[in-house]
Amino acid sequence: MKHLHARNLLVLGVFLLLATPVRAQSQDPAAGSGSFSSAAADLERRLEESIAELNALREQIANDTIPQSRQLNELESELGDVRQEFQQASRLLDTRTLDLSNLRTEIKRREEESTYLSNLLTEYLQKFESRLHIAERQRYAAPLETARLAPENTNLSAREIYEAQVGLLTASLDRLEDALGGTAFPGTAVDASGRVNPGTFVMIGPAAIFRSADGSQVGTAENRLGSLEPALIAFAGPEEAAAAAAVIGASRGDWPLDPTLGSAHKIEATKETLWEHIQMGGPVMVPIGILAGAALLVALYKWLALSFVRRPSRKRLKSLLDAVARNDAPAAAVQAKAMGGPAGRMLSAGVQHLDEPRELIEEVMYESILTTRLKLLRFLPFIAICAASAPLLGLLGTVTGIINTFKLITVFGSGDVKTLSSGISEALITTEYGLIVAIPSLLLHAFLSRKAKNVIDHMEMSAMAFLNQVGKVQHDRSAAEERRTPRADRSEGKPAPDEGRRQTADDVKEILAELLAPAVAGKSSYSTARAE
Repeated sequence: MKHLHARNLLVLGVFLLLATPVRAQSQDPAAGSGSFSSAAADLERRLEESIAELNALREQIANDTIPQSRQLNELESELGDVRQEFQQASRLLDTRTLDLSNLRTEIKRREEESTYLSNLLTEYLQKFESRLHIAERQRYAAPLETARLAPENTNLSAREIYEAQVGLLTASLDRLEDALGGTAFPGTAVDASGRVNPGTFVMIGPAAIFRSADGSQVGTAENRLGSLEPALIAFAGPEEAAAAAAVIGASRGDWPLDPTLGSAHKIEATKETLWEHIQMGGPVMVPIGILAGAALLVALYKWLALSFVRRPSRKRLKSLLDAVARNDAPAAAVQAKAMGGPAGRMLSAGVQHLDEPRELIEEVMYESILTTRLKLLRFLPFIAICAASAPLLGLLGTVTGIINTFKLITVFGSGDVKTLSSGISEALITTEYGLIVAIPSLLLHAFLSRKAKNVIDHMEMSAMAFLNQVGKVQHDRSAAEERRTPRADRSEGKPAPDEGRRQTADDVKEILAELLAPAVAGKSSYSTARAE
C-alpha cells in the first residue's frame, strides 16, 4: 500500500516539472530556446533522483513488508484466539442465562407449591375442626389454635409456619389411629342443670360417652345448639349407665351405642303436643278455631237434617199416579199424605188442585219446591264462607308472624335462628291450620249441597211424573167433552165451554213465566213443560 502511494507521488512530481518550462516558454518565447536544455537536464536529474528515491522506497517497502506480514499473522492469530474466547464466553453466558431462567422458573414453581400447600393446610384445618366431635374440641384446642394463628404471625418464618400446621396434621393422624380402637381423654361436660362437670370421655369412632369425676353423671356427650361445651345426655335406663361407667372405668365391657348419634334425642326434643302446636300459632288461631267449630257444627246439623228427609218411593208414587189416572182425588190425597216429607207435601198441594188447569197445578207445586229448596240450602253458605275465610286468616297469621320475625331480627340480629323460631312458627302454623279448616269445609259444603240437590231432584222428578199424569187425564177429559159436544155447535165455530178459561190460564202462564224467568232459567224440565 505504501509502494502505490510513493508511485503516485513520483508521477505527480514529473507532471509538475514538465508543466513549469512550458509555462515559462509561453510567457517568454525569446528565452525559451536557451533554457530548454537546462530544463531538460534538470528534469533528467530530477527523474533520476525520483527513480532513485523510488527504488529506495521500494526497497524500504520490501524490507518493511516482511515484519508487518509477520506482525499481521500474529495479530490474526491473536484475533482468532480472542474470537474463540469470545465464543466460549458467549456460550457460557447463554448457558448461565438459561440456568438463571430455569432457576427463576423453579423458584416460582416452588413458591406456587408453597402457597398451594399453605392453602391446602389451611383448608384442612377448617375441615378438621368442623369434623371434630364436640368432646374433642377441648383435646385439640392447643394444636388448632397454634395452626390457626401461625400464618398471621409475622415473626415466624415460613418453615416455622409449616411446622405448626404439620403439627396439627400429625395430631389428626394420631386421632385416626385412636379412633380405630377407641381412646379416653379428660374433659368437661355440661349436665341438664347447666353445671360444668370435669370427667373422662371415651370415644369409639363418632360415638362418645362421659362420666364425671365423682361418678354421679354418666351419659352420652352430644352437641347442643348454641353451646360450645359438650352436653351430657343421661341414659334412659340404669343398665346402660352402669355399662357406660364400666367401659370408662375398666376400658372394656358392653358399649351402649346410640345408632342415631344423638339425633333421636334431638328429634324427641322437637316433639310437642297438639295444644302446644296450636299455641305456637299465635292469636290468629282463635278465629280459625271458631270458624272450624262453627263449620263442623253446621255441617253436622245439616247432615242430620238431610239424612232424615223422606224421599218418595217408586211404589207409593205409582199408587198415586194410578189414583190420579182413575180421577180418584180422595185416594190420591191419601197416597200423597202417606209419602211424607217435602215431596209428600208438594204432591198433596198438587192433589188439592186436581180439578184446576195443569199450569196452575204446576205453579203450586213449583212454589212448594222453592220453599223446600230454601229450607234445604239454609246454613250451607255459612260453610262456604268458612272455607273461604280460613285461608285468609291463615295468610293474616303468616303476615303477622313475618312482622314479628323482622322485629326480632332488628333486636337480636339474624345470627341466632332459635330466637326467630317463634315468628316463623306463627307464620307457618296459621297457614297450616287455615288450610286444614278450609279443605274439609269445602268438601263438606260440596257433599251437603249435592245431598240437598239430590232431594230437590227427586221432588222435581215426582212433580214431573204427577203433572204428566194430570195432563193425560185432562186431555182425555177434554177429548170426551168434545165428543159429547153437538156437531152443529162445532161447525158454527162456537167456542167450547171452557175455552175462555183456557185462554185466561195461558195469559196467567205467560205473566208468571216472565216474573219467574231468572229463578227457573236452569230448570229445563219446567221450560219444556211450558213450551208444550
